[in-house]
Amino acid sequence: MRPDFKKMELIPAIVQDYQTKEVLMLAYVNEEAYDKMLEINQTVFYSRSRKKLWHKGEESGHFQDIKGIYLDCDLDTLLIYVKQTGVACHTGAYSCFFNEVKSYDARNIFSELEKTIEDRKIHPVEKSYTNYLLNEGVDKICKKVGEEASETIIAAKNDDKDELVGEISDLLFHTFVLMNDRGVKLEDIENKLKERHKVVGNKKEFHTRGEY
Repeated sequence: MRPDFKKMELIPAIVQDYQTKEVLMLAYVNEEAYDKMLEINQTVFYSRSRKKLWHKGEESGHFQDIKGIYLDCDLDTLLIYVKQTGVACHTGAYSCFFNEVKSYDARNIFSELEKTIEDRKIHPVEKSYTNYLLNEGVDKICKKVGEEASETIIAAKNDDKDELVGEISDLLFHTFVLMNDRGVKLEDIENKLKERHKVVGNKKEFHTRGEY
């Protein structure tokens, strides 16, 4: 099944992160760009301003590896799921849709955190604390995870909710940096939790070495 290019020479293509489903950008595709995408399995668009094909990431390195392509019911709009390298927007934002008109934030903050840390590794930022930790390596990162875990325990014992929330946030951040350094993805954690999740009768239970 192909887009109906006889109806429209240029058709819109909505690009989404294949994991978070966040909308990254909207661009236009002609028949030549469509065929090129299928050939190289990366997004290729038609630039209306430059009037030529545009291989996304060719200049910036921010390629979009295609994970799935879907057509709408009228065969004149594409939905493309991608694995985004770096960022989608030329401004440096991960998604082009960051100008808030009416607030609705359904993004998964943990996915956003994971992507931000990965982007810092690929595109280091001067004086970035994340880059400092990644450059120092696993020993420094583990030390910080240990320190934040201890501080989380102290905050819990102090019966101070605000302090506890802050310390848990610090612990989670450093844990995500450790995950990145060791090549562990949030998806890996999610899959492990799914493996441990079992349905017994009408009850959902979690199992690890013993039980949650």
